[in-house]
Order: sequence, then structure tokens, then C-alpha cells
Amino acid sequence: MKRDYYEVLGVDKSAGSDEIKKAYRKIVKENHPDIKPGDKEAEERFKEGTEAYAVLSDPEKRGKYDQFGHAGVDPQGSGFGGFDASEFGFGDIFDMFFGGGGGAGGGSRRRGPARGSDLRYDLSITFEEAAFGTSKEIEIPVDETCPECKGSGAAAGSSPKTCSQCSGTGQVRSVQRTPFGQISTTRTCPSCNGAGVIITTPCGKCHGKGKVRSVKKIDVRVPQGTEDGLSLRFTGKGGAGEKGGSSGDLYVVLNVKSHEFYERDGNDVYCEFPISLVQAALGAEILVPTIHGEVKMRVNEGTQNDEVFKLKGKGIPHRRGSGVGDQYVKVNVRIPTKLNEKQKELLQEFGEITSQVQQMGKKTLWDKVKENVKDAMG
Repeated sequence: MKRDYYEVLGVDKSAGSDEIKKAYRKIVKENHPDIKPGDKEAEERFKEGTEAYAVLSDPEKRGKYDQFGHAGVDPQGSGFGGFDASEFGFGDIFDMFFGGGGGAGGGSRRRGPARGSDLRYDLSITFEEAAFGTSKEIEIPVDETCPECKGSGAAAGSSPKTCSQCSGTGQVRSVQRTPFGQISTTRTCPSCNGAGVIITTPCGKCHGKGKVRSVKKIDVRVPQGTEDGLSLRFTGKGGAGEKGGSSGDLYVVLNVKSHEFYERDGNDVYCEFPISLVQAALGAEILVPTIHGEVKMRVNEGTQNDEVFKLKGKGIPHRRGSGVGDQYVKVNVRIPTKLNEKQKELLQEFGEITSQVQQMGKKTLWDKVKENVKDAMG
């Protein structure tokens, strides 16, 4: 008696096509004869799973099976239950069996032009350089096309010879027997490493590599308003291509150093600035540093600790378009220390003639209690 196809794949009758395909892939990976050669039980599980998949992956066959069971389908009609590799995606199965590379005629040739590699350079800049922009010259070690052999890798007076093992294709083929029949596989030629040619007399400058290491100087224009992590792309400034291929690109990633006084949020700048007790109480005009230079800022009479003032247009210029952010200044009221006797005497006198509300800047809980008692007593 044949087992139920849903049981074979380990799925419910309501399973969708993706779930059925996933279940079958698991069976293939665990039981294919190429993975477990000589294991008869694994081979039978593979055949059983393939037959179940051939039916359940076909909507018409699945409908008949759901209605009539095994009698509704004829799994003996064509191979493993009428399995059609194209329905499943033969490349997927092939990758499971042989680790990639495609089937007959598959694989990629490596003889043609190949684009060079992309490069990354991390450039540190100051807070002010990020705000207003700057120019930097950097040096990049890169692989460039050898000037002597023009990238061929062969010494002057000689030339690369066609590889005899792959006949210049860069690939070799082999034939394997599988449950689907004979399959022609393609892999990189081990003699020429996929180049299709053999260099018998290497170039003395690049030693047959076709490339030499050099140092390029690149002018980097850092735009104003640059954010930390901004990446600048320089087309064609990366590694050299192979066999006439284009050069890769250079990506300069900007790292903005932190500032000891300023912090940034978007295009706005934040800082803290100390003021004296007298300045906070009586008000004053003070000089505050900004990235644009020192500016005058008016501290109002009765300014409280941690109060924030806004300096419009003293932030960071926008990177795109016009406009400038603002600077926000949080004041820290400093309490005087190490007072002499005269200062202590005057401060004590000030305390005696000043109400607690005036000193604290707001009513205390005890003040509110006394007011409520007074109101209640009329």
C-alpha cells in the first residue's frame, strides 16, 4: 500500500505550493543518491518524495488525487510520477546536488571583461569642517592595469596561449548519472583558473597578474552640512578592471568627530553655557561662542537654571538648498563658592529681606499650605 502523498512530504492537505516545494527540497537534500550513495532506504525515500511532489505540485493532478486518491493519478506514466524538472526549477535541484554551477551549458565564462572592485575609504573630519565644508587630499592604494603588458600578464614579445584543457573556454565539462538521466556539469578549468589562456612567460613588472599596486591621490570635496556617515562616490576611481573591463568606484565615508562644546541634531546645534548668579538674577548681555563666531545673547532678569535660549541662524548650513539651522543655549547658573565674611554677610542680609518665593522663583509647598489655611479662615 502506498503512503498518502501529504504524509510523504509531511504537509497538511491545505498546504500551499511554496510549502510543498519546501518540503520536497528537504527530502532531496537529505536523501538524494548523490548525497547518500549506496543508501537504498534513502533512495526509496527520495523516489517516494519525488512521486508525491510530481502529483501535489500539479494543480490538476492534485485535484484528482484529493478526490479519488491514488486511483485518480497514474504515477507510473512518466518516470518518477510524471516529474517535470522545469516545474520545480531544475537549477535549484542542481545546486542542492552539486553545489551550484548550473546544468549543461550553464556556468559563467570568465574570459570576458570584468569590472574592477569597489573601494572604501574612511575619512575623519572635524565638526566645523562638516558644517562649512572643506577639501581634503587622500591617498588610495589601488591595483591598476600594468603599463608594461597592458593587462595581459605576458612579458614583452610573448603572448598568452590558449589553454589546451578547456580550449580557451575557461570551463571544463563532466557527465554524471542521476535519477533524471545523464547531466552535463560545468566547472572552472583548473589549469587556467577560468582565464582560458596560459601565460608561459610572465611579465616582469606584474609577474603575470596584469595589475600593479600604486597609490592614487584623490581630491575630496566635502560639502557643507555634511552628516556623520555620509558616503561620497567617485566613479572609476576604484580597482582596475580585467581584460578591458571598467574600473570600480571609490566610496569615501565621512566620519565627523565629536565636539567638546557643541552637539548636533539635524542642522541645529546645542550647547551649555555657564552664567553667574548675579547675571541670572539681574539679567545681562553675554558673549556666547557659536560655530559662526562669538555673538551677544541677552539673559533675561530672573533667568532660571537650565533655561534654554535660541540663537536663530547660528546652526549648521543645509547641505542641499539654502537655509541655516539654529543654536540652542542652555544656561547653567553657577553658585559662588569660597565666600569671604563680607560676601556672606551681604548674602545673609539679602536672604532676610527677600521672600522665599522670590529666592526660589516659585511658591514652595509650605507657602501654598499657608495660603490655603488663610483662605479657609477668611
